[in-house]
Amino acid sequence: MSITEQMAEFALSLHYESIPANALREARRFMLDSIGCALAASKNEDMRAAYRYIQKLGGTPDATVIGSGLKTNAPNAALMNALLIRALDYNDIFWKNDPSHPSDIIPAALAAGEKAHKNTQALLVGIVIAYELELRWCLAANPGVREVGWHHATLTQFVSPIVAARMLGLNQQQTVAATGISGSSHFTLGGVVAGHLTNMKNTADPMATEAGVRAALLAAENYSGPVQVVEGKEGLVEVLHNVAWDTEKLLHGLGKEFLITQCGFKPFPTEALTHQPITVVLNLRQAHNLSPNNVKKILVKTTTRGADILSDPSKYKPTTKETADHSLPYCIAAAMVDGKVLPSSFSGSKLTDPQIWDMLKKIKVVADAEIDSLFPATKRAIVSVTTTDGQTFTEQVDHAKGSPENPMSDEEVVAKFKANAEGIINQSRQEEIIAATWKLGEEEVLIEEFMELLIGI
Repeated sequence: MSITEQMAEFALSLHYESIPANALREARRFMLDSIGCALAASKNEDMRAAYRYIQKLGGTPDATVIGSGLKTNAPNAALMNALLIRALDYNDIFWKNDPSHPSDIIPAALAAGEKAHKNTQALLVGIVIAYELELRWCLAANPGVREVGWHHATLTQFVSPIVAARMLGLNQQQTVAATGISGSSHFTLGGVVAGHLTNMKNTADPMATEAGVRAALLAAENYSGPVQVVEGKEGLVEVLHNVAWDTEKLLHGLGKEFLITQCGFKPFPTEALTHQPITVVLNLRQAHNLSPNNVKKILVKTTTRGADILSDPSKYKPTTKETADHSLPYCIAAAMVDGKVLPSSFSGSKLTDPQIWDMLKKIKVVADAEIDSLFPATKRAIVSVTTTDGQTFTEQVDHAKGSPENPMSDEEVVAKFKANAEGIINQSRQEEIIAATWKLGEEEVLIEEFMELLIGI
């Protein structure tokens, strides 16, 4: 069988009862985290613009948009919900050879599952399939495709159609066709997350999720697609030949070893490589009672990527949220000035805050060869803060909060959800969502019934 045939076989044969309890627990935790991220983003201007776009398209009311409750067709709902989850750069993170945010694919399971009138047990299976396949894609290329200029949406295009196909009840031939359709059409340039950033930074992966749902719906009508889109003639492996592909990793342990437990949560709404430096700065600030006024300079030692892409000249003069939350200097400045990094750290008023702009001038980011040698297995950051009276305080962090090595507890996941949902839905509804999410799969609840809880009131 081809690689996509074997992936399809795994996805279509996976049963809820065969998924370990710890994997189901993580699926519920990522679901709750994703809902909070979506609710927090729902009133942002970029999301309002996207919502207007979705609304004007219309469509058969098959699936629900988080927050607004708008009903639209499955591909549009998948796109809008994935945009909401991704918009704040606050959802999950997995980074081995390639980085990814697997929760971007949860909306494929939601939209296709709601259209097919599936229950939340089926939803959990769909979520687990998304993580198991996406995380394996992140392991398969050396170096990762991101290292040679491609965005991780390039990987998502092979996963989202399989998730949607499972939810829609497609057979193996149709599922393989859906993967071929999507996998032939959505390679994404890494330029969407380099230099001056635009709304496309948070849109590339949701579009790959949308493409997968659309491909599955096409395949449901027996529309065909390449069977060997990965390993065949002019397929992925042959065309992206500047990386070494280990295709065995795409299939290794499927259904036996559940990698979802190795994915991490984000403690800050920022690019993943900023998390370790932010953590160090917050630690130093608290430990030594530092304030913006007594900081003379800050030296950050990080990866070449952190010093290049996240600290290029545009990142010292961010004018948009998208550039600021991918700016290592800005994130460090906000952490030192405010003692926290939250979604509000990237509001219009913060982007023009004179204290943050003054702090930016004091920050220097340099690449460190030793740190590079550890990457991506360890994403070390070393920060030295020198005060106006000549003292220097230095600390090193290898594993940010939220990583599997330094995990967030259930209580911390709930606290993050509540902080994100505040002002969007009332406390009573928050508690309903939390209780319902912890029980996903345990009661006969349809996805459409669960989605009714996620409408802002």
